[in-house]
Amino acid sequence: MSSTFNPDKQHTLSGVVSVEGTGLHTGAYVNMNLKPAKPGYGFVFQRIDLPSQPTIKADCDLVVDTSRGTTLEENGARVSTVEHVLAALVGLGVDNCHIEINGPEIPIMDGSSMPFIEAIEEVGVEEQEAAKQWYTISENIQYCDEARRVEITALPSAEYKVTTLIDFNSPVLGTQHAQLKHLSDFKSTIAPCRTFVFLHELEMLLDHNLVKGGDINNAIVVVDKPITEEAKVKLKAAFKKDNIEIQGEGYLNNLKLRFPNEPARHKLLDVVGDLALIGYPVKTHIIAHRPGHAANVEFAKLVKQYIKKNKHAKDMPSYDPTLPPVYDLAAIEKTLPHRFPFLLIDKVIELTSTEIVGVKNVTYNEWFFQGHFPNNPVMPGVLQIEALAQTGGILCINAMPPGEYNTYFLKIDNCKFKAMVKPGDTMLMKLELIEPIRRGICVMRGTVIVGNKVCTEADMVAQLVKR
Repeated sequence: MSSTFNPDKQHTLSGVVSVEGTGLHTGAYVNMNLKPAKPGYGFVFQRIDLPSQPTIKADCDLVVDTSRGTTLEENGARVSTVEHVLAALVGLGVDNCHIEINGPEIPIMDGSSMPFIEAIEEVGVEEQEAAKQWYTISENIQYCDEARRVEITALPSAEYKVTTLIDFNSPVLGTQHAQLKHLSDFKSTIAPCRTFVFLHELEMLLDHNLVKGGDINNAIVVVDKPITEEAKVKLKAAFKKDNIEIQGEGYLNNLKLRFPNEPARHKLLDVVGDLALIGYPVKTHIIAHRPGHAANVEFAKLVKQYIKKNKHAKDMPSYDPTLPPVYDLAAIEKTLPHRFPFLLIDKVIELTSTEIVGVKNVTYNEWFFQGHFPNNPVMPGVLQIEALAQTGGILCINAMPPGEYNTYFLKIDNCKFKAMVKPGDTMLMKLELIEPIRRGICVMRGTVIVGNKVCTEADMVAQLVKR
């Protein structure tokens, strides 16, 4: 990442990136195109070789296999070994990318994330106008698999950091650890690190006609037992090599290790790639002891559940009635043409170029309670939407150059009523621009909040018209 990189903005690719190579396990030769995507898109794969060209979202809930890498399935299609390319995207700060592939598996390249990073850097990473919403962890989240001696913990942190520790009871590897203190260090310290496999695992995979795309240069082979002549014959055939031998510290004759603790660093790379499947950018310190794809994915599900449960609480605006408002009723009436009985906003307490929070004090004396469930008064949902619309109108008008504007709502989507609003409630109407205003069209997400409860949600589109 460059020194001008803004981590609080969303990013995508500046152009299309093409990569081709062989899948490690399937042996299929595939072409892959990484394409720019709109803010909020996330990472989505598309199998363009299948008749309906189905898409597969990078989501931990869609993982169907972790035995030899991470495999996703959606819409009747699969894509496997997704972790290395996802790690490259996260490591470069990319938030949104559409990934087309004409086969079932991401190419293994040299077994690391570096080839993907180098390809992306040929076109560069582009800052988008949308803000990046980081999610923080306020309490420890822990995953433990006692049978496999795996433990992964997320700790509160002001940055995204990862620490991995590996211990395979191997005299060759020993006990190793690796650390990523800043995401900006990913390219130089983690991305070049290749996948590794123990010889006994490799022999089993070969016996089952797997690792069809294996090559002596795309994986570190850890020799944890004497090599028999029969094993050498298998390895020579699998890797198309005339000679197989051990070179120093119990590794097959592939290239020299790029770091003394390259296996631990690659495990960290896998953690970054698999945790991209959470679907939300997080600021937390991950400590992973003996991580693997199965554990990484289960841990990602725990973090995703935590975020979904707590994200509304994180975004809840606070209201102190003793503080002066940003807009009082007189200022609101100068901005909006609405008047009693149809002015449904009392004050504005927060206002930026992209967000607004308005207040509506609901009393028993409201005119609509006379006919809307008078014996059990409930504020009509349609009027809650109108209150959101008026608040959003102020946000849109405020974002325009000086002049007099009216807002006319064009569309309401994804409207949900989750809790009733009753007399005595103080409604907070929060709206945020989903995308920049273009040609007078405003796209917003609105939320009605009472206390710490979300009562109403809706996506809204409005048009600004000069009076």
